[in-house]
Amino acid sequence: MTPRLRVAPSPTGLLHVGTARAALFNWLFARRHCGVFIVRVDDTDRQRSTSDFETKILEALRWLGIDWDEGVEVGGPHGAYRQSGRYERYREVAEQLLENGAAYRCFCSPEALAQRRKEAQRAGRPPGYDGRCRSLDVREAKRRQQTGENHVVRFAMPRPGVTVFEDLVRGEVRFDHEVIDDFVILRSDGSPTYHLASTVDDVDYQITHVARGEDILPSTPRHIQITRAMSAPEPVYAHLPLLHGQDGRKLSKRHGATDVGEYRDRGFLPEALFNYLSLLGWSLGPEATVFSPQEAVEAFDLADVSSSPAVFDPVKLEWMNGEYIRNHISASEFSARARPYAEQHLGVPVSDSEWERASPVLPLVQERVKLLSEVGPQLSFLLEAGIEYDERSWRKVMRAQSVPPVLSEAISALGQLGEWRTETIEETLRGLLARLEVNARRGFQPIRVAVTGSSISPPLFESLAALGRERTLERLEGARSRLSR
Repeated sequence: MTPRLRVAPSPTGLLHVGTARAALFNWLFARRHCGVFIVRVDDTDRQRSTSDFETKILEALRWLGIDWDEGVEVGGPHGAYRQSGRYERYREVAEQLLENGAAYRCFCSPEALAQRRKEAQRAGRPPGYDGRCRSLDVREAKRRQQTGENHVVRFAMPRPGVTVFEDLVRGEVRFDHEVIDDFVILRSDGSPTYHLASTVDDVDYQITHVARGEDILPSTPRHIQITRAMSAPEPVYAHLPLLHGQDGRKLSKRHGATDVGEYRDRGFLPEALFNYLSLLGWSLGPEATVFSPQEAVEAFDLADVSSSPAVFDPVKLEWMNGEYIRNHISASEFSARARPYAEQHLGVPVSDSEWERASPVLPLVQERVKLLSEVGPQLSFLLEAGIEYDERSWRKVMRAQSVPPVLSEAISALGQLGEWRTETIEETLRGLLARLEVNARRGFQPIRVAVTGSSISPPLFESLAALGRERTLERLEGARSRLSR
């Protein structure tokens, strides 16, 4: 049988890295086994679901390098692949479950349920639904329904009973039905709950493997029992470990960025994030840290995923991104990818001629940055007409007594330079420091701050060569004037 896997994000927010990791593992398994990967949208939460969130989720998946064979925006034999368009199908299944005795109508009011829940808690009993309407005569329930009496539809969990299944990640899992109440599958307004909609979709879309977060594990016996009541084949389950922060707690906003779009905006490469997410709960091998998507596809198996929580380490992710920037993309790719981030930093488009001015320095920047968003600050001295000093750098570097003579001598020496090249600039400035008997830190750093506005910039001599003689001298003179105020 051809493996069919899916990811089902809810468009009530952006794409969380945990959902992205689940999508990635499903995608890897499908690609490894020549299967079908599906993206469907679970948008039954009408109040919180938005088309904007859906668009951003799909954009984030594609940016990460995850494509799909069926689903939203791609199509397939199952329509639009959005739950909001399948309500009639869910109601049809609910009616079938009512007819075969696998479900029943419950007329208990919310107030009565709340009261009985309190009584159960006081008595030390489980607070779940007590099954009171389960014994209602079917004809009586039908009559009450036809008179318009408010009610929900509940699934009748087989009692006594145990749901047992083999999880690819966790091994054998058992749930005693004593701890699972008769849960709602159709609300009083006729809308489906997650349990019904998700299970019906998996059955209708012929999903063979369900790989999802372990936080959904308590729902799995419910989904298995609905599947059995529909007389449908059961998928194989794999419950993935949750992502934790370094403090051992579930990954959340308190640990920093959690959605894929934030990492894209901060200047991470999709290849690096893809690679890093692949390592959270799975490994290509004991020595393999940086690898290509194709290498991951050739080696991945859900059975190899660890059941232990995976720790999301942003420091390691930044390191990996730096590795990809330095060693896994060409200089031309780096230039093309960095340019939008530089423009965003500047707040204006950069013309081709302006960007060409930065081209000699770009390879040096590529060797130093970990994030594409760091490129803009490093190149702003080249791309902006004026200069804005970093006050911290100014206070740290420019207040030494040796600074004014260094700037004056640099203006004089560079002004007389015959050929404006990196090599001649270096030779001139090193000779200047030797004459003044000033070390490199005290001599070059003031020139760097005067010309670039910061003590952190690309290598000095290459920066001056790219900036040009006229603008270099203008900025040195401007810094000297500021010192004399």
